[in-house]
Amino acid sequence: MADPSSYRPKPGQIPDSPGVYKFRDEHRRVIYVGKAKSLRQRLANYFQDLAGLHPRTRTMVTTAASVEWTVVATEVEALQLEYSWIKEFDPRFNVKYRDDKSYPYLAVTLNEEYPRVQVMRGAKKKGVRYFGPYGHAWAIRETVDLMLRVFPVRTCSAGVFKNAARTGRPCLLGYIGKCSAPCVGRVTPEEHRELADDFCDFMAGRTGTYIRRLEKDMMAAAEEMEYERAARLRDDVEALKRAMEKSAVVLADATDADLIAVAEDELEAAVQIFHVRGGRVRGQRGWVTDKVEAVDTSGLVEHALQQLYGEETGDSVPKEVLVPALPEDPEAVSQWLADRRGSQVSLRIPQRGDKKDLMVTVQRNAQQALGLHKTKRASDLTTRSRALEEIAEALGLDTAPLRIECFDISHLQGDDVVASMVVFEDGLARKSEYRRFQIKGFEGQDDVRSMHEVIGRRFRRYLQEKERTGEWEESPAPSGAVPAPDTAAGDGDPFDNEPREDDGRPKRFAYPPQLVVVDGGQPQVAAAKRALDELGIDDIAVCGLAKRLEEVWLPDDDDPVVLPRSSEGLYLLQRVRDEAHRFAITYQRAKRAKRIRSSPLDAVSGLGETRKQALIKHFGSVKKLKQATIDEICEVPGIGRRTAESVAVALASTTPAAPAVNTATGEIIEEDDGGSTS
Repeated sequence: MADPSSYRPKPGQIPDSPGVYKFRDEHRRVIYVGKAKSLRQRLANYFQDLAGLHPRTRTMVTTAASVEWTVVATEVEALQLEYSWIKEFDPRFNVKYRDDKSYPYLAVTLNEEYPRVQVMRGAKKKGVRYFGPYGHAWAIRETVDLMLRVFPVRTCSAGVFKNAARTGRPCLLGYIGKCSAPCVGRVTPEEHRELADDFCDFMAGRTGTYIRRLEKDMMAAAEEMEYERAARLRDDVEALKRAMEKSAVVLADATDADLIAVAEDELEAAVQIFHVRGGRVRGQRGWVTDKVEAVDTSGLVEHALQQLYGEETGDSVPKEVLVPALPEDPEAVSQWLADRRGSQVSLRIPQRGDKKDLMVTVQRNAQQALGLHKTKRASDLTTRSRALEEIAEALGLDTAPLRIECFDISHLQGDDVVASMVVFEDGLARKSEYRRFQIKGFEGQDDVRSMHEVIGRRFRRYLQEKERTGEWEESPAPSGAVPAPDTAAGDGDPFDNEPREDDGRPKRFAYPPQLVVVDGGQPQVAAAKRALDELGIDDIAVCGLAKRLEEVWLPDDDDPVVLPRSSEGLYLLQRVRDEAHRFAITYQRAKRAKRIRSSPLDAVSGLGETRKQALIKHFGSVKKLKQATIDEICEVPGIGRRTAESVAVALASTTPAAPAVNTATGEIIEEDDGGSTS
């Protein structure tokens, strides 16, 4: 590990002008490339106190052994040079998007004497016109099959073409009218190229011209009583319309635009791009990347733009690029795009209307792509095994933690405080083992105290199960330990109740984990460890994962354990923590919604939803029902005297709500309950 001060440039040596810089390691390999409006100001940020740097940046500067830079005239040149160097050196600490699949394109080989329409994948070739990318190759073939009726361009390979020219007989497509058969001289090279150009124009979105021309020819043929030709033209029009329907109209103003959306977490990001031409989605693609550098959404967007348009020119760069966040220097990026297109390019965030609605769809696709990527990564057995081994090594465990339990606390400003427990076995979520808790020991917001309570309750239940099954022998408890398991740990919710009789199935809380993970830092870890110590449990490891910097905290350690950013162990801990957070917040929201919907009538035993609604409908509101006599309540169909008495008692015992006040006038507002049960 190098000391950044050993290769820090001397004061005044770095120019105060735009440029691109490279960090190299001790073997002279380029490990990071960046650009800056001011090289002096940007590079100074890397040579500050290491404690103040982002963990990823800190890793990069301590891996590097030297830094060098190149001065350029403008920020646009800096953007172009940065892209060129990233492509050339492939630095390990730069964000690099990788395709989550090899997308097929519809290609027209305009660089050949007789252009050919075909499906192509991989790197783009010079002189070939591309359309797409498409999600599936069969979608391209369906579109081409419809369009060959109107634009009979060659689709055969070079070998088939030469064989047909040698024998003087065209292939089957030539006989059925879906190829103009240039191989046997039915059309000249110029006529065939004109067909290919028309095919490209139609695919580029200029559809109205051809359809109107065919309809005009169809009407003329009908007037001249050439009915067979009119019918053929009619079928051609229908074929083109069906080809257009393959891509749905999403923007009514025939917009040419690319929409880019980003879904990200602390370690990875997914990018989705929709290519809209002529108001229709002509293609879609996606990338996934590891966030190997400290980068925000703006930076991810800029990297995506560089990769997407770095090799493109002309119409391949659309007139409009819609993004979720603007790059750090949007003017320079817009100018760079304009230079590649040859005309003005609008780079902006959609604010309203159809474009914003479509951006929501693109964002949803990005979220799904990121989730699918994580699922595939988590399902790999080798990767899971490596993750568990890395966790064991980092935390100093004797064996890999095959069962991990993670706890999280959730509340809304101190109300409806709940906790979650999620379980991962062999690196996979075991949802049947998930549990949730209500915090009952105190009122208000105290995450540390809540964590202590939840850990204590969970492991008291574990000790109770061991004692009940005879696996746990009572022994003198250490100082401060709780001598007996908690027999009243039930929360009153379906996931934390008293154990059932032995029915041959595993009991809730019966199995201990090898590792307890808490969502939080040093205070939460200390609370969890204290709860285990009080129960006399000393064979379960505890750690905490702090979300801000993804640091792993151990009990009694003043400094955190920092796992490498590319560590599969860190990735697994992050998944466990995020799942606990999701499960906790879902329960908290459901509990809050139930409280909001609650009614004083809920306390009446045996009063179902139907009779509750009948009471509210009869009296108009809970307030009026509360003012009614028992005899008046008995008048409601289905309500007997005993039930009416229970309703009256339940409503009489409720505390009246504070009166509503008009904040503008100070007047007390007399409210009628609105006829609901809430």
